[in-house]
Amino acid sequence: MPTNKHTNLTKELKRNFGFDTFKGDQEAIIQNVLDGKDTFVLMPTGGGKSLCYQLPSLLMDGVAIVISPLIALMKNQVDFISHLSEREGIAHFLNSSLNKTAIDQVKNDIRAGNTKLLYVAPESLTKEDNVEFLKSVKISFYAVDEAHCISEWGHDFRPEYRRIRPIINEIGQAPVIALTATATDKVRTDIKKNLGILDATEFKSSFNRPNLYYEVRPKTKDVDKDIVKFIKQHPGKSGIIYCLSRKKVEDLAEVLQANDIKADCYHAGLDSVKRSQTQDDFLMEKIDVIVATIAFGMGIDKPDVRFVIHYDIPKSLEGYYQETGRAGRDGGEGICIAFYSYKDLQKLDKFMEGKPVAEQDIGRQLLQETAAYAETSVCRRKMLLHYFGEEYEQENCHNCDNCLHPQTKVEAMNQLVTVLRTILTVKENFRSDYIIDFITGRETEEILAHKHHELEEFGSGEDDNPKIWNPVIRQALIAGYLKKDVENYGLLKVTAAGKRFLKKPHTFMVAEDHEFNEDDETANMEGGTSALDPTLSAMLHDLRRKWSRKLERPGYVIFQDVSIEQMATDYPVTLDELKNIQGVGDGKTRQPYAKEFVDLIKRYCEENDITRQADLRVRTKAKDSMRKLKILQNIDRRIDLDEIANALGIDFEELLDELEGIVLYSGNKVNIDYFLQEIMDPDDIDDIYEYFRESDSGDLKEAYEELGSDYEENEIRLVRIKFISEMAN
Repeated sequence: MPTNKHTNLTKELKRNFGFDTFKGDQEAIIQNVLDGKDTFVLMPTGGGKSLCYQLPSLLMDGVAIVISPLIALMKNQVDFISHLSEREGIAHFLNSSLNKTAIDQVKNDIRAGNTKLLYVAPESLTKEDNVEFLKSVKISFYAVDEAHCISEWGHDFRPEYRRIRPIINEIGQAPVIALTATATDKVRTDIKKNLGILDATEFKSSFNRPNLYYEVRPKTKDVDKDIVKFIKQHPGKSGIIYCLSRKKVEDLAEVLQANDIKADCYHAGLDSVKRSQTQDDFLMEKIDVIVATIAFGMGIDKPDVRFVIHYDIPKSLEGYYQETGRAGRDGGEGICIAFYSYKDLQKLDKFMEGKPVAEQDIGRQLLQETAAYAETSVCRRKMLLHYFGEEYEQENCHNCDNCLHPQTKVEAMNQLVTVLRTILTVKENFRSDYIIDFITGRETEEILAHKHHELEEFGSGEDDNPKIWNPVIRQALIAGYLKKDVENYGLLKVTAAGKRFLKKPHTFMVAEDHEFNEDDETANMEGGTSALDPTLSAMLHDLRRKWSRKLERPGYVIFQDVSIEQMATDYPVTLDELKNIQGVGDGKTRQPYAKEFVDLIKRYCEENDITRQADLRVRTKAKDSMRKLKILQNIDRRIDLDEIANALGIDFEELLDELEGIVLYSGNKVNIDYFLQEIMDPDDIDDIYEYFRESDSGDLKEAYEELGSDYEENEIRLVRIKFISEMAN
């Protein structure tokens, strides 16, 4: 073992790894391990955690046991160490992917003293024959990687991690180093307690990754298209897209492939050969994009990942932070975009049903923190760092959507006073949702049960904007006027600073939360702000009004708003390019007005010297296109629509969704008269048809409100499909 001198360790670093200097706390951490002390390392992804156990393992007697949940990462790291050393068998892994011959080879190399690093999955570590074998070997130290898996408060809880300490006791005592990239105070304590290293020397690096750009966007039905556009605007760059379900992973990968993007999918349901191949292809840059499940840790050690997209909002901020941390590990560009919708949040909440109550409660608290991060207008970097117990002093980080496009702030001194008083009134025993219900005067079951509706302060904020309370509480937490008691289910407590504020209130400015409208058709992936040209948009709307008057048809029948907006973004200057616009098909381009629209756009581009983006047509998956083709073919054969739905294995409403897509977004024409005449009275068809002829927007919700008492929703939808098909296409 080397002496404590800085020069010796630096020399060993250069000799073994080729680096001239250590990063951050690496040297102190390594020295602590060499001194035989238990060590706890909290270091963000990309900070160089692996070196903290790799270098000491090469310098100490015996073999270091590295416990890791990621089989893919084990192979990656073993390959890395093996390439650095001339010594055969210096690093090995022991997991379920090996056959008996390979396992025997690993054990022989360890017995011979060739192996300094042995990576094991926790499941493999607990196998009886492995325990017996390791008892006969000198262990230099144990490294527990991804240590947050120990804690049920962590984002990736693995019950088998709870068995590590008893197994260590059985195999033989040696120092322990626990390493994680994401851990709140609660998780950190949980890890140390469970591993029996409460006296461990702790090393905590800053969580700030200044090179990462954070943004949250509303998740609309065009999210696939938005992602394709984004990737096309970053050609050749490596990226990871996280989805919640395996099916979505596979579907999205197919969509990307259909649009000539070099992409593949990666999830736990694939066989190990396919997973290894996909990972190798990504590392060797044969593919640019990997679509993966959040639930399955990828262990991709690639420094130049340029973007990480969350198709679905993650279950916790720990998970989000670690997954975004895979971007820009070389210090270069790292774009982190998450799509957020309330529906996803509800879906995640529903997944928790059936789990033990305590687990549900923890899961919901973690979800609420993620929702707070998504909805807030505060600097996202400040919000993230605060969550991990680190203070970010700057008001504007200049590298997140909220800082680049700040919301107007409003004075909320009185509202903060109301919040602080309320929390003290209810004895600091409740969470933020209860506090907001109390302030706004909502007589919920819980409030009635505690008889808090009888208190004088109940409803003290019911005259204020109800949207102000969440941001006030969130920003009061960041400002230090409130704190959350994590040990007790996130109960809100007033801090000493909060009590001082109550005695002497002063200005307190807050930015109201973002509102996420899931029907927003204009959400885009143009780098954070809309690329729509407002001047051209106004000119196109004027031209539409002219043709509306001329043809005596509503404007949306000429072109829908979404089509006009895309024209004012993509600048189509030929009829062929116009076909690429949503809601425009071959039929539309043959209309007398189509040429006038593209001529106007062409003239506008020339007069304003506009450089257009390359043409982009987002193609759907082949099987989606095949389904549309089958629907059209069956309608041509006059098959009843309910029979078509049955044959395709979808319900009738889904078929109507498909038909609306065909006539509204693809601009195709369909003739469903044969079916309408069979199920509806001709006068009813005429009445609904006439309604849409006179409607300014053709909006379905408005139609339901106007016609819903007389007609079924599906009848209104069917006649609207007929109307759009005949009048617009």
